[in-house]
Amino acid sequence: MFVSRPMNPEQKKKGKFLDRVASETGVALVVLDADGRQAAAANNNSICRLLYDSKEFGPACARDCGSAFRRVFSAGKAIEFECHAGLHCRAVPVVEKRKKYVVIIGRTFLKAENYRKATERAISGEWKQFKPTEFFENILISGSRTGIDKASARIEALAARRAAAEPKEILEMPEPAGQEPHKTPEITIRPESTALSKSAAKHYPEEKESGRVEAAEAAAWRSLFGSLMKLNYPAAVEAFLEFVSHHFSLESVVWFDIKNCEFHPALAIGRLRGRHLKLGIKPSDRRLQDYVGSERAYKLLERPGKEPAAAGGILNVFPVTVGGEIRGALAIEGELPKIETVRRISRLAQAAAPQLEILRLRDEVARRDWLARSVRQFNESLKRIDADDFWTHVTQVSAELLQAERASLLVKKEGTDKLQARAAIGARVNLIAEPEVGGRISKTALEKGTPIVVSDITGTPLGRAPIDWNYRTQSFISYPIVIGERRLAVLNFTDKATGETFGETDLELLNAIAPQIAVAIDRTALKSKAGEFEQLSVTDPLTGLLNRRYLQNRLAEELNRSKRHRFPMTLMMIDVDRFKSYNDTFGHPAGDEALRIVAGILKENLRGADVAARYGGEEFAVLLPQTTVEEAVQIAERIRRQIERCSFPHRRVTASIGIASSGPDISTPDDLIWAADRALYQAKELGRNMVRVFDGNGDPLGNNVH
Repeated sequence: MFVSRPMNPEQKKKGKFLDRVASETGVALVVLDADGRQAAAANNNSICRLLYDSKEFGPACARDCGSAFRRVFSAGKAIEFECHAGLHCRAVPVVEKRKKYVVIIGRTFLKAENYRKATERAISGEWKQFKPTEFFENILISGSRTGIDKASARIEALAARRAAAEPKEILEMPEPAGQEPHKTPEITIRPESTALSKSAAKHYPEEKESGRVEAAEAAAWRSLFGSLMKLNYPAAVEAFLEFVSHHFSLESVVWFDIKNCEFHPALAIGRLRGRHLKLGIKPSDRRLQDYVGSERAYKLLERPGKEPAAAGGILNVFPVTVGGEIRGALAIEGELPKIETVRRISRLAQAAAPQLEILRLRDEVARRDWLARSVRQFNESLKRIDADDFWTHVTQVSAELLQAERASLLVKKEGTDKLQARAAIGARVNLIAEPEVGGRISKTALEKGTPIVVSDITGTPLGRAPIDWNYRTQSFISYPIVIGERRLAVLNFTDKATGETFGETDLELLNAIAPQIAVAIDRTALKSKAGEFEQLSVTDPLTGLLNRRYLQNRLAEELNRSKRHRFPMTLMMIDVDRFKSYNDTFGHPAGDEALRIVAGILKENLRGADVAARYGGEEFAVLLPQTTVEEAVQIAERIRRQIERCSFPHRRVTASIGIASSGPDISTPDDLIWAADRALYQAKELGRNMVRVFDGNGDPLGNNVH
């Protein structure tokens, strides 16, 4: 379980010493020979196991760990480095049976920033190809170099003591003579089941002055930690809270994780279950930072005038860290027990934090993957919708994604502030025939431009819905569809097929598909207006695509949405190669026909939310909301190939494509257009008929997609 490749019996024998050191220090130990081949390993980071063996990322691993042998023996001493994955490593030289090896020690995240970046790469970047369960199986996170230092000292001391003796198997040697045999702690965390750094073990129950370990509590802790990694994140949090409640006789406890730099209740049990809990302090607050590692609780008092959420209006908060940064908190209501028990609770919370963070990351990757698949499914459905039944199909597809048995789509009546239904699914009454609907909730959601999510309407001032509406559940979502400052419509959902309440997952899914719905509604409404002047003013008459004016307006709106929701967004600039020559040789009518053919290819290859426009002359632009650079390259290459292979009336036609993505340095429409145009210029300069990507540093990337 500790190795990335099957080991022969001799390797397993060597592994005994490595396993012991890895278990005591919580870091990875991997032995490499002169050719960079793995001879033995213990507690290897699961990221390393996957990347090292992959064709795509293996070369980068070879440049880092694979070259460690040469660099160590050239320097004549141990070296330290941070690899391409952001893991901190120390390479230590050893000699066994007169053969040289290097031991890579660590492979752990020392910086919270690095493991956050790694998570993003696994969620939406180049590592998303790996299964989350395998990728996050054994992530190592440390707050300091202590574990690396201890493991290095053990390796170096043992090697030094045997350097002058007859060479034997250093990695299998007993403890050096003259020292007390090393005692493996009674309480250890097995790396293969917990994926924790050395920081967890030090929080286990300590020996009392009598010298005895509290065996019962130690066994209970060990059982808990051995079981958590077999669960998903919500189940693990509940198991942990139940353990804390039962073991320390506490009525109500809460686990907070962090979202958007604020504490967010992941789960509560006891009297606090189902309560709306909000901590009046942020993780970055210096007052809370001072309590990290103090084995004390920070006390928060309930604001006066509210129903007490905690006994006596007190909530005791134990902040916990992962990678040296506060990543969560355990909170307990009411007065705390004696000081020694408080210390044990604090240690338990800190020991559990890395495990729960790993499970949260796994859950996050799986959730993002589900979200991406749902958005793709929605886009495909949107492309198949006919104009005649547009409103009903949009409502139906949205309801299916949210597993809602009832849904409605409401828009404003022309010239009034009243809402009318354009579509309804599963309604017991004919909402479309009603002169006015949505006055209780939908109107508020649309006017404010913010979603309303209610788990139980009976607990709100609104009270129950009319009995004759026959709602099966009391939970609903009212979601406004907006573009910029324009309020277009409201989507309402209720009666989840599973009987569950609507929550954050449903809201996140709507946030992801709302841009596509908004564009589709905007286009449909535009086309259906009695007067066609407005439609014509934003449409290119030759190709039928949208024009430059519309694109620039949409760019600003999508950039704002991208910043607000942290969605990726890319822009593609397309130029027909040597079009002037085509026009001059075959005439303007032939040139116009060629442009119409290119426009048709664009329409065939784009999704419902994508915006294709004729930018000017023979140049086109395509806005790709919620699309990464990697996805945009695939779309662009597909378009380029179809243009190249298409039979144009007179001669072969090709196109060059430049791509740019929004980011910290590309945050305005002009920036994005300039960057995509720079990449397009590079494609032209390098020979045309290719796709180039702007790298964000002023020059296009060197990768030629074609």
